[in-house]
Amino acid sequence: MTDTAAIAMDAIYRRQRFIYDLTRRHYLIGRDQLIADLAPPPDGSVLEIGCGTARNLICAARRYPDARFYGIDISDEMLKTARASIARSPARGIIQVAQADATSFCLERLFKLGSVDRICISYVLSMIPPWEAVLDAAAGKLSEGGSLHVVDFGTMTTMPDVARRAMLAWLRRFSVTPRRDLKDVIYSVGARHGLHVSFREGQFGYAAHASIERKRNWT
Repeated sequence: MTDTAAIAMDAIYRRQRFIYDLTRRHYLIGRDQLIADLAPPPDGSVLEIGCGTARNLICAARRYPDARFYGIDISDEMLKTARASIARSPARGIIQVAQADATSFCLERLFKLGSVDRICISYVLSMIPPWEAVLDAAAGKLSEGGSLHVVDFGTMTTMPDVARRAMLAWLRRFSVTPRRDLKDVIYSVGARHGLHVSFREGQFGYAAHASIERKRNWT
């Protein structure tokens, strides 16, 4: 883990963590659809990279009570909120979180896991400078038949120009940079790891949705 990145994220979220979920609910579009698409197998494992306040983990654990859930985040400040929220949740027995760098985490060291059945990344790639490395690290940790699910800001190419410029300027205030080449990188990661890829953008290109799947080998 890079100390510089951890310190930077802690500085951003030291106060924001208390209002994060309330203020993000209306523009982090597609998070609930991502959770619905996970559909882990019975007793399956789900990892969220950049779990933040654990909002997604708790929602997913309610939806899939037969699975086990894990989360990592580089910000210890956000994990303070995550751990408190998990402790209050009826799903607290099936959720674990840990501090780790999304580009170089070790599942065995953190959670005693060799691989996981599902990985989700929600509005995180647009905040991490070496975001391509995050996708590579995640793709390499999928179990056979596993899948990686991503939702983040899209290209916004079909959004009216004034609205797009205003949105991008507002996002920059929070150190958020939509990845205009996300589709190309997703397909490149899939090809590199021999995985099946799907990608789509929602209305006005506001949100991008992607999945990378390791097909089960039946031979």
